[in-house]
Amino acid sequence: MVRRSAVNIVLTLVGTSCFTIHVPAARAQPGTPHYHQIKKIAIGGEGGWDYLAMDSGAHRLYVTRGTHVVVVDTDSDKVVGEIRNTPGVHGVALAPKLNLGFTSNGRENTVTQFDLRTLKEIRRISVGQNPDAILYHEATGRVFTFNGGSSNATAIDVKTGKVVGTIPLGGKPEFAVDDDKGMIYCNIEDKSEIVKLDARSLGVKGHWSIAPVEEPSGLAIDRVHHRLFSVGGNRKMAIVDTGAGKLVTTTAIGAGPDACVFDAGNQMVFSSNGEDGTLNIIHEVTPNSFKAIATAKTQTGARTMILDPKTHRIYLMTAAFKADSPGGGRRPTAEPNSGVILVYGP
Repeated sequence: MVRRSAVNIVLTLVGTSCFTIHVPAARAQPGTPHYHQIKKIAIGGEGGWDYLAMDSGAHRLYVTRGTHVVVVDTDSDKVVGEIRNTPGVHGVALAPKLNLGFTSNGRENTVTQFDLRTLKEIRRISVGQNPDAILYHEATGRVFTFNGGSSNATAIDVKTGKVVGTIPLGGKPEFAVDDDKGMIYCNIEDKSEIVKLDARSLGVKGHWSIAPVEEPSGLAIDRVHHRLFSVGGNRKMAIVDTGAGKLVTTTAIGAGPDACVFDAGNQMVFSSNGEDGTLNIIHEVTPNSFKAIATAKTQTGARTMILDPKTHRIYLMTAAFKADSPGGGRRPTAEPNSGVILVYGP
């Protein structure tokens, strides 16, 4: 970066005397954006929460709340509806071009297919045991659930609602992403690995170790540079080359991570850490070089998040917790009606 000092510019106009203009020094521009909390959106309500989903085009944020899904308008910051009767809901997958959404109902071993405009249920589909993460793969027209209780994935044809296949994963799946080219990648929590599977043939194409990262949960992808970012419970993030199927490097993150997102527009990776209430912000300088930019303070329990790629804003869900909440690794008890969305941005 070039630093410029103040200069005096002498101008001579025809037929006049000389005069001087003082030009102040130009300020050095930061190489990366600074992230800060923009606002809080109070949504109240009851129940815990898991994954968030963002429909950027419709300005809607989907928040899973145990037995139902709350829908927030990100323009007005108001709750505008809910998807009811989703027992043990973990995640939401969206197919905006088809006007369809899908929820993974962990306690019922089902998926609810719903209308994005009305939020009404269309059909209910039986899948594997305790479906957790859920992903819509547009190229194949399939929705995939990643079933923690049966260590497999279920593929559903979105037009018919029929199950078209089950894929054994060899361990407990967590979050999953796809590369827009037919491959899906999924964290395997109990084996410190990532599984690569083919969305068309429904076959497993590889098991990649991400040791020393342990208990991976959140997963994000840089599709251009072929990199995966997997956050682990031992305060480490794994960065994996999808071409080679190998670990590139690891970087430190906070305690209690559960989500990871990648902002392709700013080349930034984020880890939300619920135990210590922090948000790690890491710059992808090159595909093999990563720099920790900042650690923003969030709030205890803010472990899940989603990115709005149009606004570059980060949304995190949390609540206030009771002082006498149990310890020993158990999740604390939220105060009634204290649910809040924290919004961060550059």
